Amino acid sequence: MQVNWREITAAKNSFAALYAACETEGYALRPVKEPEGDVTCYSLNSINAPAFMEEIANAPCTTIVGGPHATACPMEMAAYADYVVVGEGEYTLPRLLRAIENRTPGPVPGVATREGLCPQDHAVFLPAYPPFSQFKGYIEISRGCPHGCAYCQTPNLFGRRMRHRPVDEIARAAAHFRDARFVTPNALAYGSDGIRPRPEKIEALFRALHRNEIYFGTFPSEVRPEFVTGEVLDLITTYCANRRLQFGAQSGSDRVLTMLRRGHTVADVEQALDLCRDAGLTPVVDFIVGLPCEEEEDERATLSLVHEVTRRGRAHVHLFTPLPGTPMAGMKARDLLPETQRDLGRLALAGKISGSWNDPERRFYRNR
Repeated sequence: MQVNWREITAAKNSFAALYAACETEGYALRPVKEPEGDVTCYSLNSINAPAFMEEIANAPCTTIVGGPHATACPMEMAAYADYVVVGEGEYTLPRLLRAIENRTPGPVPGVATREGLCPQDHAVFLPAYPPFSQFKGYIEISRGCPHGCAYCQTPNLFGRRMRHRPVDEIARAAAHFRDARFVTPNALAYGSDGIRPRPEKIEALFRALHRNEIYFGTFPSEVRPEFVTGEVLDLITTYCANRRLQFGAQSGSDRVLTMLRRGHTVADVEQALDLCRDAGLTPVVDFIVGLPCEEEEDERATLSLVHEVTRRGRAHVHLFTPLPGTPMAGMKARDLLPETQRDLGRLALAGKISGSWNDPERRFYRNR
């Protein structure tokens, strides 16, 4: 049975991981630019999904769709695709392919069809699967997040309990690269429950990666501000190559942070800024503007914090995007104050901020 993978820029890391998982079960995912063969698989987010629905509906083969949007809206996607993988795919996708190949009747756990959804019966044990094989990707070191931020799809996709890949397996994967870069919801939560940091676990990881240039707490992952301490910054400046640290503030209002269920305060963000600067690291801080729960004073507080960040660091600023499967799904972004638009424009022209506070879709890769 020929199984294809639809090439989509935003899904490159998913392809690397699922190629490796399917390979262990005897299936090679062939990258293609249009659906063909016996089966074609897609991984879609909630921004690019509409661009592929017509293609999926008219595909001349069996179609399987997974990813954040499929997990959030399985029955919507089942109207277009033959099968929808809900949640993690490393175990479910090969299991589904085997059922299709053998024409095994009956529902597959973790898969939705037009007839309904069969609930998932497992959680992925990360050490059971390599992060990549023939097609390389960033090394996923942790999965899951206990915080449940109101705008975020991560807990819906991967659950609220953190799982970690062992140090020796990370080191084996990193041996394929000069630079070691990681996928994780919060790099500084490695080895922990996601609430209380474990610096000794982070140091053990760094020591195992002594042959690599380590980039930690920067692209393609970030950290949470309350996890930024003098101890962990000492580890980063000692072992790592990056001289930037990226973390999410999201708002300059404690009232809004509480409503977002962020689990940290503005004071935590300010302390993280001071600690980064004392350690010689440039803070790169994420913000969301236009949040539906904001009032004018909240927006002004966020703008003030953006200004504080950009005095000695950089900010990424994006307009709120309502994502399916989150508590804020279906909400509308609030119009920004003229002073916010003006100041963000000036900061962007000065090269101090990046992002998009007018078109939220620009924060996602959409090209095919």
